[in-house]
Amino acid sequence: MRSSFNALINSETPILVDFFASWCGPCKMLAPILEQVKEELGEAIKIIKIDVDKNELLAAKYQVRGIPTMLLFKNGKQIWRQSGVLPKDNIIAIIKDHS
Repeated sequence: MRSSFNALINSETPILVDFFASWCGPCKMLAPILEQVKEELGEAIKIIKIDVDKNELLAAKYQVRGIPTMLLFKNGKQIWRQSGVLPKDNIIAIIKDHS
C-alpha cells in the first residue's frame, strides 16, 4: 500500500486524503461533504479515503491520532492538515489556496 500511496500523492493535482474509520460518526458526516467538494472542483482535486483500521502503518506514519483527519498533498508534500469535520466551503477554499 505504501508505494502505491506515495505514487498517488506525488501528483501536481492536489490530493486530499481522508483518514477515516467505518465506525466513526463524524467520518460519516464528512463523506457527503467530500463528495460535494469533488463535484464542485472536478478534476482540480483527487480525494482518497484511507480506512485507519485497515491501514494502521500509513495512519501511524502520518501521526493520525483523531479521525476524521484530512491531509492535503501536492507533488508528494503535505501542505495542509486538519482533524474533524469542516464545511464544504472551507475545504474548497483551502484547496484553492494551495492549488
